[in-house]
Amino acid sequence: MQSTVSNAVLGSSPRFLPRRWLRGAHRQTLAGNFLPRPNRLPPPEERLFQVEPEAQVLCHCHWQAERQKRFTILLVHGLEGSSQSHYIIGTGGKAWQRGWNVVRMNVRNCGGTEKLCSTLYTSGLSGDVQRVATGLIEQDGLEAIGLAGFSMGGNQVLKCAGEWGASAPPEVRAIAAVSPACDLAISADRLHQPRNRVYEMWFLRNLFRRFRLKARLFPGQYDVELLRKVHSIRQFDDSITARYMGFESAEDYYARASAARVLERIAIPALVIHSSDDPFVVLRPETEAKLAANPHITYRQSEHGGHCAFLAAADGYDGRWAEQQVVEFMAGIYGRRD
Repeated sequence: MQSTVSNAVLGSSPRFLPRRWLRGAHRQTLAGNFLPRPNRLPPPEERLFQVEPEAQVLCHCHWQAERQKRFTILLVHGLEGSSQSHYIIGTGGKAWQRGWNVVRMNVRNCGGTEKLCSTLYTSGLSGDVQRVATGLIEQDGLEAIGLAGFSMGGNQVLKCAGEWGASAPPEVRAIAAVSPACDLAISADRLHQPRNRVYEMWFLRNLFRRFRLKARLFPGQYDVELLRKVHSIRQFDDSITARYMGFESAEDYYARASAARVLERIAIPALVIHSSDDPFVVLRPETEAKLAANPHITYRQSEHGGHCAFLAAADGYDGRWAEQQVVEFMAGIYGRRD
């Protein structure tokens, strides 16, 4: 059933309270990424989805018995992540324990899938998410599905829903985005600040490695010499992403790929979780105003939480607050617990 969720900005309940020893933004972010955690998902079925005539993406699917009658959550990771990212595994485990199907999507080229297409990937590939979602509905006869993305994946999921507008497939019941990078330009510039250079260098190292691999897999298509003048994410997007993915510049890419420009068009129940102390993902005041004005969006902004972390004091669960909120939100929209 489709329903509208009244808008709410986090401040009363549910409220995120960080663990006492993890109040800082960097502590949250780093602990959220490196603290070990169990994988409670069963072995997956591997599925390829055709997202463009010459491009496929790999998904790891975990099916309950009578999959068509179960709610399905499609999970999309962040920049240089994969279907193995800790928050994907964690959210998937929580959804599985509720009796839901879980589909972990690898964004184009991620998770060791570079050979499946000749193109690179961008933060704006919402069309890939749309095609995977509709493919699941059509191929598996799914009756109810929710889309959840983290960071870059959050941008893709929000952009996907905004582009659908009122024409979203009726089977898509809800979406959720945690720390969504839906203002790409300002977030790229924040990432280049000295206090965030450790994150930027980590992203660049992985982007460089992937670009060099693509050049080896598809000889003559990519010029690795372009990397010599790249020292920031913005420079990478200006010299590499824009050049090879059809944009005029990094600024053009950021403007066209950011979900912020279509948030007002989202017409299905949506949860957006963002922390004010996120080290590098920033939401402009205009974007926050759009989130607050759309009656279909429940916007939860916390003071603490870092980036895709939200490690809370454990209270009957593992303390991964954002993951718990995503699953509970979708359970409430779906209207029942399987």
